[in-house]
Amino acid sequence: MFEIFTSDKNDKFYFHLKAENGQIILASQAYEAKSSAQNGVQSVIDNAQDSSRYERKTASNGKFYFNLKSGNGQVVGSSQMYSSEAGMQNGINSVKNNAAKAVIKDLTVD
Repeated sequence: MFEIFTSDKNDKFYFHLKAENGQIILASQAYEAKSSAQNGVQSVIDNAQDSSRYERKTASNGKFYFNLKSGNGQVVGSSQMYSSEAGMQNGINSVKNNAAKAVIKDLTVD
């Protein structure tokens, strides 16, 4: 499931992609407009199956994470931190398996 929401801190729009167990597997950047967040969700759906769109990274603390990039190279979502490369790969597989069939839940108030 994709959830589109606003932050109480800055009134910007975000989205999360959640696995069936409710765990957040991909989180967006901040967007000024809800339509931009909706476009970000569509970009995840459009790019999730393309393995070359995943940028695998290692944080300074030694943990692993990934970014999903759009066709123009812009980051559209980032993962949580994983303790192993295998865990990170499982996260990528989860995005691939969940993005295309995910429903979009709008938690914003119009």
